[in-house]
Amino acid sequence: MATGIDPDVRYCSQCGQPSPLDRLARFGDTLVCPNCKNSYIQKLREGVAPFRPAFEYAGFWIRFVAIFIDGIILGVATSAVQLLLLGNAFRPFANMREPMPPDQALAAFGAMMGTLALSMLLSTAIGVSYEGLFVSRVGATPGKMVFGLKVVRPNGGPVSLGRAIGRYFAKWLSSMTFGIGYIIAGFDAEKRAMHDMIVDTRVVKADSAALTPQPPPQSAPQSAPQSAPQSTEV
Repeated sequence: MATGIDPDVRYCSQCGQPSPLDRLARFGDTLVCPNCKNSYIQKLREGVAPFRPAFEYAGFWIRFVAIFIDGIILGVATSAVQLLLLGNAFRPFANMREPMPPDQALAAFGAMMGTLALSMLLSTAIGVSYEGLFVSRVGATPGKMVFGLKVVRPNGGPVSLGRAIGRYFAKWLSSMTFGIGYIIAGFDAEKRAMHDMIVDTRVVKADSAALTPQPPPQSAPQSAPQSAPQSTEV
């Protein structure tokens, strides 16, 4: 039984009139007919109309595997640094044949603890640089690149270096909650983990982020031209 409804006909979000899909302008997930397009763009410029990008959000499991890949890369880099530093710190104890004098043992222990602290500091610096530079420069870490994922702002814009670094430290909070901060991404409508909520970011499929139109830039209101004063002859 035919319904008499053309599947290629959609309704304008502004006036509600039906129109062929190929004639409607798409702003994120909002469809606007040609008659309402100019007025809707003006509303976007004035910040009156909401702009909601149509993203395809990355699910929990694909993000889990991406984090696992990043963990392997960071683990190799930090292990090399720790092996280099801690190997030299433990060398006096490895070559010990007889008990050390108390003052010498205390000095060796102090040097070992200082090296351990330096190793932890360098490991954190590597993690910050890895997350901050990759996310702010290309929008994704190598693990996310493997699956075509991208970290963006809610409007589809790029993530700044400062926000990317903040996102790295916010991940610590997601880990300190016994992983619950990561698990909630599987139940959130926008697939946000705790660190995404803290710094206001989204992890989406890179293809959907590339195809999402950006809202028109806000333009300063133009003042009406002033007419030159007319001189009167007496």
